[in-house]
Amino acid sequence: MKDLQVAFNAANSLLIIMLEITPDRFFDETELTFEYIKATGPGGQNINKVSSAVRLRYNFIKSEFLNTKEKDRLRKIAAHRVTEDGYLLIEAHRFRTQIQNRADVINRFVSLINTAIRFPRIRIRTHPSRIARATRQIEKKKHGTIKRLRSNIPNDWE
Repeated sequence: MKDLQVAFNAANSLLIIMLEITPDRFFDETELTFEYIKATGPGGQNINKVSSAVRLRYNFIKSEFLNTKEKDRLRKIAAHRVTEDGYLLIEAHRFRTQIQNRADVINRFVSLINTAIRFPRIRIRTHPSRIARATRQIEKKKHGTIKRLRSNIPNDWE
């Protein structure tokens, strides 16, 4: 799990947990809502009794953590996980315990936010050098002569 930074707000007597997204950006965990639901799949009676799956809800439209470009990128990346009213939903039910599923959903959320924050580098188009073009032409000529020699069948061959 990513590093957590804990801050204590003395004025409100609150314990604020901050998730480390990048070394210089921290996310306030109070913006996340966790809902514990019953998981699907195998597990016997434990599945019917315990709500071990975790659903994370994050309203990224109202959040101030992401700028508008990052919000648009997050909407494109996680299109099937975003509701119409701007909530990002991530579910985790891989593990049997709430704690493990909560850690899993937080890790997946952090990796999703990381991909939204980091924009891909724009490729700078370059041209092949003169030597590279000449080498390519030589290779093409050589390949063409090989094919030409392969296709010629002598007349006296029987």
